[in-house]
Amino acid sequence: MAPTLTLKSGTGWPDAWQRCLAVAPEAFRDERVLNLWNAAWQADGRVLPAVSPVDGSRIAGPPRLDGATARQAVRAALDQHRAWRHVPLPERRARVAATLDVLAEHRRLLALLLVWEIGKPWRLALADVDRAIDGVRWYVDGIEEMVTGRAPLDGPVSNIASWNYPMSVLVHAVLVQALAGNAVIAKTPTDGGVACLTLASALAAREGIPVTLVSGSGGELSQALVRAPEIGCVSFVGGRDTGAAVATAVADLGKRHVLEQEGLNTWGIWNYSDWDALAAVVPKLFDYGKQRCTAYPRFVVQRHLFDAFLAAYLPAVRTLRVGHPLAVEQPDDPYPELDIGPVINAAKAKELQDQVAEAIERGAVPLHRGSPSDARFLPGQDTSAYVQPVTLLNPPRSSPLHHAEPFGPVDTIVLVDTEAELLAAMNASNGALVATLSTDDRATYERLAPQIRAFKTGHGRPRSRGDRDELFGGLGASWHGAFVGGELLVRAVTRGPAGERLPGNFPEYQMLP
Repeated sequence: MAPTLTLKSGTGWPDAWQRCLAVAPEAFRDERVLNLWNAAWQADGRVLPAVSPVDGSRIAGPPRLDGATARQAVRAALDQHRAWRHVPLPERRARVAATLDVLAEHRRLLALLLVWEIGKPWRLALADVDRAIDGVRWYVDGIEEMVTGRAPLDGPVSNIASWNYPMSVLVHAVLVQALAGNAVIAKTPTDGGVACLTLASALAAREGIPVTLVSGSGGELSQALVRAPEIGCVSFVGGRDTGAAVATAVADLGKRHVLEQEGLNTWGIWNYSDWDALAAVVPKLFDYGKQRCTAYPRFVVQRHLFDAFLAAYLPAVRTLRVGHPLAVEQPDDPYPELDIGPVINAAKAKELQDQVAEAIERGAVPLHRGSPSDARFLPGQDTSAYVQPVTLLNPPRSSPLHHAEPFGPVDTIVLVDTEAELLAAMNASNGALVATLSTDDRATYERLAPQIRAFKTGHGRPRSRGDRDELFGGLGASWHGAFVGGELLVRAVTRGPAGERLPGNFPEYQMLP
């Protein structure tokens, strides 16, 4: 009989909230967070109710501004930008470095907020915080050479990002943009992360970083955060539907932009035999329930290798650990080691479950389904946001699971017989961020990899967004605008010589680094 679990001591949402009130009382008030604009914390916006995906309990919701107030915030950010761009680089570097020190001091609180707000298992939440801090330190150490001969933009950088990596994507980008001489605006993701981002922004603002943090619906704030003439650059991370609207707006305005969008990242298996290596990596591919832009939800497998593939894949996927990220046997036990917590909310869980059921009804073959009885939950807790890992063979073409990224712990497998079929299946979404081809023959990899429409392609190993000097972008519909990563992130938010063409994917040209 499985032991009865309890919440780890000191990790409840009320505990986290009281710590936020103590660390940054200027940004947290009673049961709400504040917006940050015009260099002051503002008790404005209509606060929406919010619940944690972890157990359905109430947490702080976003204080959503209206469009008119957002316009005021953007105008104030331009004033900050005009002052900040003239701050000498040594001072900017010192302020960003001081911000990193205080973020590191409160890294465990930031990680705990990520657990409650977006359901990250503890190990991954802490890694998100640490990647942000370590990644920005790399820029602090090397920024002088990166900005030589370059100048800040004419207006602040507007950041609109998805909820899944608040620290290592959004806060990381904001601090590098500020280091390069720009004031920065960040929109709180609609689905989660408001308390974590508020705490991080409060710590940065104390060190003099010109940051604006606002909440609101994308439709209502887009006029201010995307189209406003004061905005010098739009940085967007999210889905293709919203990204397409942003891409149209920035193209019409001729505005600097970095738009990272989803794509169906695929893992191909062709003339391959190192099944132990594949089995070792399969559980890691499910980290955070595949809720990341570089997840691999699709395997494209040579038909005559399918039996060997399954012999490696199925035992590996059966080891996945699912459950409440803070549930332990004894209150003082270490944090549980989990691969998957909840998805972002109950609505997303139902959407995935409905898509799986519909795909099976239309002919997909279920190869694996995790069992809720194996998951680690507290007695009686709400589990409506949890999805057990599922693997389907040959999803029908009519299913969203055939051509789109599920953003949840759902794998699909497609069988192919020829190299042409392999490439067609790996390129199903008109561009991706990453891909992998597992083949024993290096020459085969070298021949096929250039025909896979992904920005990064690995030979038998997964690719990721990367840190420090690793570049990042996307091909096809998965990316619009300047590529980032390494020095390209700084180049994307600064002005170089007249006539400079940035590496990126633009309507008028595509240039790889």
